[in-house]
Amino acid sequence: MGQLRTWFSILAYSLIPVTAATIVAFVIFWIAHSLALKRAHVRLREHPLYAKLTAVGIFLVAMIVSLSTLDTWTVVRYFGGRDLGGAATAWHDPVFGNPLSFYLFKIPFYSDLLGLLLGIVVLGGLIYWAAERGWELTGRVGDWKNVQEINITQLGLADALNSNFLRGLGAVFLLSMAARFFLARYSLLLEEHGSFMVGIDYVDQNIVLPLQWVEIAGCVISAGLLAVGRWRSALVAVALPIVLRTVIPSIIGGVYVRPNEISIERPYIKKHIEATRSAFGIDQRTDEIEFTAKPNEPVDFRQHQPLLDNVRLWDWHAFHDAITQLQPYRPYIYTDTDVDRYTIDGQLRQMMLAPRELDLTQLGEAGTRWINPHFIYTHGYGIVMAEANQVSPEGLPVLIIKDAPPVVSAPGLKLTRPELYYGENVHDPVFVDTAQAEFDYPSGDRNVETHYQGKGGFPISSLLMRTAAAVSREDINILLTGYLTQDSRMMIRRNVTARLNAMADFLDWDPDPYLVLTDAGRLVWIVDGYMTSDVHPYSAKVGMEGMGEFNYIRNSVKATVDAYDGTVHFYVFEPDDPLLQAYRNLFPDLFEPSSAMPADLRRHVRYPETIFRVQADIYRLFHMRDPDTFYNKSDAWDTAKFTNEQGGTPGPLAPTYVVATLPGETKPEFLLMTPFTPRTRDNLIGLMMARCDGEHLGEKVVMLLSKQEIILGPMQVEARINQDQNISKDLTLWNQQGSQVLRGQMLVLPVEHTFLYVEPIYIQASQAKMPQLKKVALAMGNNLVYADTYAQALAQLAGEKLPQATEDTQPAPATTTSAPQPSPAQPDARIAEIRQHFQRYRELVSQGKLSEAGKELEAIQALVQK
Repeated sequence: MGQLRTWFSILAYSLIPVTAATIVAFVIFWIAHSLALKRAHVRLREHPLYAKLTAVGIFLVAMIVSLSTLDTWTVVRYFGGRDLGGAATAWHDPVFGNPLSFYLFKIPFYSDLLGLLLGIVVLGGLIYWAAERGWELTGRVGDWKNVQEINITQLGLADALNSNFLRGLGAVFLLSMAARFFLARYSLLLEEHGSFMVGIDYVDQNIVLPLQWVEIAGCVISAGLLAVGRWRSALVAVALPIVLRTVIPSIIGGVYVRPNEISIERPYIKKHIEATRSAFGIDQRTDEIEFTAKPNEPVDFRQHQPLLDNVRLWDWHAFHDAITQLQPYRPYIYTDTDVDRYTIDGQLRQMMLAPRELDLTQLGEAGTRWINPHFIYTHGYGIVMAEANQVSPEGLPVLIIKDAPPVVSAPGLKLTRPELYYGENVHDPVFVDTAQAEFDYPSGDRNVETHYQGKGGFPISSLLMRTAAAVSREDINILLTGYLTQDSRMMIRRNVTARLNAMADFLDWDPDPYLVLTDAGRLVWIVDGYMTSDVHPYSAKVGMEGMGEFNYIRNSVKATVDAYDGTVHFYVFEPDDPLLQAYRNLFPDLFEPSSAMPADLRRHVRYPETIFRVQADIYRLFHMRDPDTFYNKSDAWDTAKFTNEQGGTPGPLAPTYVVATLPGETKPEFLLMTPFTPRTRDNLIGLMMARCDGEHLGEKVVMLLSKQEIILGPMQVEARINQDQNISKDLTLWNQQGSQVLRGQMLVLPVEHTFLYVEPIYIQASQAKMPQLKKVALAMGNNLVYADTYAQALAQLAGEKLPQATEDTQPAPATTTSAPQPSPAQPDARIAEIRQHFQRYRELVSQGKLSEAGKELEAIQALVQK
């Protein structure tokens, strides 16, 4: 992967700390063992077999204690993080005044060293006592075969402290405990106090910290007493402070603090709020705007045409299901859909993109034959791309990149290298540029084949390399196959996340890599990397699947992986992050500055959803900066909710990439957005947006809405849609047996002084799932419109008069007015005709012919409106 020096550095960093600790532990254990033999009057050279076995045993114990107490990354990170400036020393904790680097690097290192020391002391004492007692008993009893039983008094447990060596070890143990109590003062900065704060509170600062100094003094005094043989006094000296430390704080907290909690804890809550906002990057590059909404004032839509032309009509779930039916190439699948932006004809356009990756399970039994997954089915092929705003007359995505070989219909885009050898859905290993041609894509009744032409993987032609690969993979077929040639190459670590972890597993990698089409027509994966820590003082913790719990996070790195040859680059986008600075010192060849990223990739860098979710979750509570408000959670927010099925259970609205215009700006840009509502309520209270374009990448804008004026939230707009007579009638009709209504995630877009709510509505068959965009609901202020197409709905919302529908045009948009009652003159004929159309509709839906089924529904609607 082009990082040989980095690989050797990783190997060295993983071995040196443990090796050094093992040697130190072995020496101390051996000294303890030798002193024990000397006390028992035993010479080791007189027992050669015992000497060998003991050396091996002591070495294993030393290695185990080193591995169990020492984290190698903690050690090397300490040396990498020495003498850092900038952000590492800019923030100081409000109690001890130490910089952030002290908690990120020094405290974990000191804690590991102390743990190693305590382990060595305890095991050293056990080794000394066991060896000395064992050999002394051996001298007494002679032949162990004649021993019937051993009296416990013969073990000499009461006389253990008569040994100067054990007393010395005991004193060292107590001094180590004093050091542990000293470091425990800093752990108070991470202590949770119910739901209202983390860190040192009133009781900790005024009671616990002084008592911890008493504990430290008690351990030091106890060590001195033990050294002179007064072990009972030593026990009292160490036990009494621990009892006081356990009892007194809880009494003070219950009697004095709890009845006056908010007034006493106010300054400590303020520290907690400020530290948490800093740890999660909320107070950095964040602009909070007081937004005065005027929902019912008219909007000139013509001034916002670039924004309105990019309103996303395709929910990624619906898009995925649609292209699975529209582009069904076996044995390929579409495992993921990414949202990105591209410039088409000089205009910014929001795109949906799905890579076509290999799925060996579609081959059935043939997929288990050794040659197929290793030589023939080696890669994915191509992508599907569509504009997020475009819909065909049949209600399907308009694909601008499709088919195999790729057909590109958008000017300015090209796809010259569609093969995906590295991706998300891959298998290892594969062999390329061999005597066996590789499957590329199906074409009619034959398969198009190819031979690899890149430099991915490594040469596998030599007998030595083939033998090593066979042993590593436990696969003798690698040696026996005759398909490998002098030019053949073996590819491993083809999963992009696994590939990045092999080089930088100290980073947490985003679970959603996204694919980018470069100007040269190549496909490149971009993956966001995060630096996290759980030791930031006073900061609240959050937990995420795959990342564990943490109270500090930065999106420090963006990595790229070429989908054809696997070339990896790590670009630094948060150079001030102290953790990243430490690793850059350790691996100088691994990272590149963000300025080194090619321009055609830089245009597609975005603010990642993972860190945005975390920051939005933190901001729900930590927008409250007043300690009293925070303590009572009187202004707590929730992420807005929505439902994607008729009558479904509401769930949180996921952050959404949109093209929108920020307040005060005139140019639309690519944003990541999530709306907030007050806790237990559904009206809109705030909108958080992260900017993704150019120099604004990473900037966050929060629109704060007035609490005095009620602005509808997504669930309230959903309720209006459900309560509308015409809309409800259609949804009920379409949700009959054989079909299902899907509702796309509602978008909340700021437009001038108000908000535009957009909800696409799809219909799909229960059997063949191919969603079609059937209707679009738009809301702004008190206006709610519902039409067949987005253009019709937008025109209706703007108050423009639409042309009358003819037989050759799309049907006129539905309105929210009640449908007229059918004439009683001919009820039987009309009802019978409606029944015929409905029966035909159900048959077509069950066959997956949704377009024709839609025409039957239109005929029913026409009859009802006569």
